[in-house]
Amino acid sequence: MKRIRYLILLIGSIFLFAACGQKSAASIDKVTIGASPTPHAEILEHIKPELKKKGIDLKIVKFDDYVLPNKALENGDIDANYFSTVPYFNLQKKENGYKFSNVGAIHLEPMGIYAHKIKKVNDIPNGAKVIVSNVPSEWGRVLNIFVKNNLIKLKPGVAIDKATFEDIIDNPKHLVFDHSVDPTLLTAAYENNEGDLVAINSNFAYEKGLNPVKDSLMIEEKGSPYVNIVATKTKNKDNQDIKKIVETLHEPAVQKWIEKKWGGSVVPVK
Repeated sequence: MKRIRYLILLIGSIFLFAACGQKSAASIDKVTIGASPTPHAEILEHIKPELKKKGIDLKIVKFDDYVLPNKALENGDIDANYFSTVPYFNLQKKENGYKFSNVGAIHLEPMGIYAHKIKKVNDIPNGAKVIVSNVPSEWGRVLNIFVKNNLIKLKPGVAIDKATFEDIIDNPKHLVFDHSVDPTLLTAAYENNEGDLVAINSNFAYEKGLNPVKDSLMIEEKGSPYVNIVATKTKNKDNQDIKKIVETLHEPAVQKWIEKKWGGSVVPVK
């Protein structure tokens, strides 16, 4: 009789252990996020151990352009993406009808204006060629840098994220803005001396060893609205795992790590 009771207890313990094991395995949720390699993917890699403690197994898919991350999100290949600025995000939603939501601003990558031969703003020559991205949502932030450095003036009341080259009303140095270059080719344009000045997105600048704070002739101000965000499908905007990821990215320790690693070239925001 004792032997039978022992066997029953043993079998019960085995089932209980198995059930606990299944519960533990089920408590880990896999979340896939698409991100630009630098600094986005690096920041996500940094928080993976902390997310593991919170029951999230984070998978990071790297994208080198600005089109595929949204297509992957739309197709359901990823659960969220972390690469775009607010103006670009809004433009993409408008142009493609994406039902996406911004679930958190994470950091600002100040846009830098780079030059090989020009060392001071006052030394910019008349008729200088300025190479700019062909992405319309980036034009306003570039133009605003030139406004802040008293090189051009825009029509009164034009919002930064809406400004275009048609809004320039004063250009005393007769700067020539070439806005036909793909963002991924801006560093190549700089390296090949295709323009006197080149406006380069910080994530592409980092990949070529350029530090916006140290190497740029002019740099975007910290109060810029061009913050980088985490985005997901609107139907998933209240997903608890995605909320935990955004909350972790906003933790003081993570933000201090970002500031230290990039020395002010990547500015964390809330």
